[in-house]
Amino acid sequence: MEKLTVSVRDHRYDVYVGSKTYELFATEYAELLKSTDKIGIIADAHVAEVHLPLLQDALASTGREVSVHIVPGGESCKMPEVYVACQSFLLQEGFTRNSLLIAFGGGACGDLTGFVAATFMRGIRFIQCPTTVLAHDSAVGGKTAINMPEGKNMVGSFHQPTAVLFDTDVFKTLPASEMRSGMAELVKHAFISDATWTEELLEEKQFSAPSIKWLEPQLLRGIGVKAQIVGEDEFEHSTRKYLNFGHTFGHAVEAASGFGSLSHGECVMIGMGYAFLLSEKHGHLPADFTGRYLRFAKRNGYTFKPVFNYSFEELLSYMQKDKKASFGKMNFVLLKQLGQPFVKEISTGECQQAFEEFKEKLEREEIV
Repeated sequence: MEKLTVSVRDHRYDVYVGSKTYELFATEYAELLKSTDKIGIIADAHVAEVHLPLLQDALASTGREVSVHIVPGGESCKMPEVYVACQSFLLQEGFTRNSLLIAFGGGACGDLTGFVAATFMRGIRFIQCPTTVLAHDSAVGGKTAINMPEGKNMVGSFHQPTAVLFDTDVFKTLPASEMRSGMAELVKHAFISDATWTEELLEEKQFSAPSIKWLEPQLLRGIGVKAQIVGEDEFEHSTRKYLNFGHTFGHAVEAASGFGSLSHGECVMIGMGYAFLLSEKHGHLPADFTGRYLRFAKRNGYTFKPVFNYSFEELLSYMQKDKKASFGKMNFVLLKQLGQPFVKEISTGECQQAFEEFKEKLEREEIV
């Protein structure tokens, strides 16, 4: 089991990655649990069906009763009506400002639970117990949100967790699509931080189907990248925007597809391809790095077909709602070189030109 500490302003918390991390409830976090009047779990329905007893047994060993609220699996849980239902559940169960919530599921469940915790009685403590590789990104840093029909993560708050416990034993039941989704965010952390690490991942043969032994230190490395950036810029005024590499175009595809039909990581993988094309024009990447990236993605089972499902105008309406946009202008996170991100304002005309070039490149690489 490995530990990493996240420090932001006047708040510090630990992230544990490894096997049997839930045993820490009876040791490291025993005093925390004693300080709460009620403990609640908000659990993803799919995860609860397979793994909820693992978490319940660990908490039962502390002698505390726990209330459980099941929410829809995946992005479906981040709808306003689900958020309201969670708040009603807490009120009906008699939760107070001294209560504690535990998020048990993937990144979407963590986003929802964090926002519920941030807003219930103006803020209560919560713990992240992520169950997907993808959530190594979202579980750390304190961003919480729900989706609106008009866009992803449009309503939310910054609310840091009290702890993050990654029990990698639950990864053994992840479907291949979920593993690919999570690995997209991992390679994103490499792209924005370390050229050598990037090269290692691009050549890694077990990238899309990794062993847990190989994956654990990689996840800790990715979390470390995020922790450093969040420590510098908790509220996304400057460098934290770099963590959105690939997300402006990727979120647009995700929103256009209706949230949930494509995984978040698959959409980020698409968005990074688009961002690399813009980076070749405004940065100093090696010639045809975009082509190399697309071949890497194809080799590891990622799809780019959704790019052809929507017009530029459809995707533009979502890109203009991106939280990095201001005064009607779109700002993209690009790379000067591998490991060197920067933010660049891109005009609508150039975005459209890049969109057409992206589709042509996908066809030439036979990635459609």
